[in-house]
Amino acid sequence: MAGSGAPRPTLDGVPLTRRQLLRATAAAAIIAPLVPAVAGCAPGEVVPKTQFGARLPIPPLDEGALDDGIRTFRLATQAGTHEFVPGQPAQTMGYNGAYLGPTLRATRGERVRVAIDNRLPDATTVHFHGMVLPAATDGGPHAMIEPGASTAPEWTVKQPAATLWYHPHPHGSTEKQVGYGLAGLFILDEPATDGPAAALPHTYGVDDIPLVVQDRRLDADGKITFDPAGNSLGTLGNSIAANGTLGAVLPVTTDRVRLRILNASAGRWFKFGFADHRRFHMVASDGGLLAAPLQLDAVQLSPAERAEIVVEMKPGESVMLRSFAPDLGRVNPPDAFGGGKDFDVVRLDAAASLAPSATLPAMLAALPAPADTTHATARSLTFSGRQINGKTMDMNRVDFTAAPGGSEVWFVDNVNAYQHNLHIHGVQFRLLDIDGNPPPPERAGWKDTIPLLPRERNRIAFRMPPYADAEHPYMYHCHLLTHEDEGMMGQFLVEDAGTAGSGAPSSHQHG
Repeated sequence: MAGSGAPRPTLDGVPLTRRQLLRATAAAAIIAPLVPAVAGCAPGEVVPKTQFGARLPIPPLDEGALDDGIRTFRLATQAGTHEFVPGQPAQTMGYNGAYLGPTLRATRGERVRVAIDNRLPDATTVHFHGMVLPAATDGGPHAMIEPGASTAPEWTVKQPAATLWYHPHPHGSTEKQVGYGLAGLFILDEPATDGPAAALPHTYGVDDIPLVVQDRRLDADGKITFDPAGNSLGTLGNSIAANGTLGAVLPVTTDRVRLRILNASAGRWFKFGFADHRRFHMVASDGGLLAAPLQLDAVQLSPAERAEIVVEMKPGESVMLRSFAPDLGRVNPPDAFGGGKDFDVVRLDAAASLAPSATLPAMLAALPAPADTTHATARSLTFSGRQINGKTMDMNRVDFTAAPGGSEVWFVDNVNAYQHNLHIHGVQFRLLDIDGNPPPPERAGWKDTIPLLPRERNRIAFRMPPYADAEHPYMYHCHLLTHEDEGMMGQFLVEDAGTAGSGAPSSHQHG
């Protein structure tokens, strides 16, 4: 209140506006009860600690069927019900089921097809997040599938082994469709069965575990709700689900277990580690294996990021996978915008006797140097509010064109008092530096999504997709889904030489 003499909250010494302060306060209020699950409690209530005991479900593995040499998958988007709280069914959506979807699995070099039937009452898309593929098959907001309609995108897998995922991308309603459960993993393998990667735990559902982590906002009846008032991040949940289950327990039968972790939340950031602070090895980021196993005690993931970690277990022990308070940069107050809280995610219970695992290899993959930066096309992106470079998404506007396989360097600035992140369709990129400093080693591998902390500049390098298409665009956007739905997104075309490189006032050539 004016004249009260109380100092105003600041960011970097700059007073927050009243609107920023209200949003920060609203975000902090939503976070306050998170511990994590809210069985039978309404948002805003103080909730009891979750009882861990439900077995972690493993999404079914779908390796498709060969159809004239094409590995073919079939997905049906459908409505259903799912019980986050026992005896309290919630309305949900899923692929081939009531909630989430199967784990699709293919091999580098294969031709794949995904036949999709939309059995929802609303239009949707299926975006293959992290996949390097033609824009026409990417599943962005131009590729709408109307109720009762079908489509069958097809492409050849031309990228290294990785943990990718798929989810809807309808402009304006992505948060709700993903929030109701439309998400699944898409694992890529290398064709060879030997080499360093073969020493990693790799038996699906036994020592190689998919882990789709989401915060869900549940009401007193256990139903999914969304934040009607809005805040700077969008909906922040009051419950934590792993593979759709609150208070999940993973039985461990081997002395090493690999967790393929996806942050599938709309706006929440996680900093994954273990309650006893044991160290683990990170072996892969968004786009594939790191050069070597990286020993860490925590790894932070913004929405849509992935990390593969390997943790060692001893017979008979239990340890909690926990999210510690994330590092959200220069935020004041520090518990605003989803920060300031620890909460439990999954408990790992080791059997009395554990099967031995192979020793982790010293080296995992040969990572080539980042794309050429000397002769690259440089572009500047400024993230502010719900805009990129002062513009909100226009489905009819192409922001720039680029050459197939062209080398790019992007300077990405977040000028807000709260966090964003960046996802680019159709490519995997390398993070060169953050505010001129080398990136942390967990972000030094292949990435398709990176965090953008307040008042931070990130510089990335990559090559444009090799597929020319003058009609179908690729997207780039913030993957905080409320931000995306509200227009924090742009699009570009990849065209043959002669037309590429036009239409981008922020683009220029270095060299």
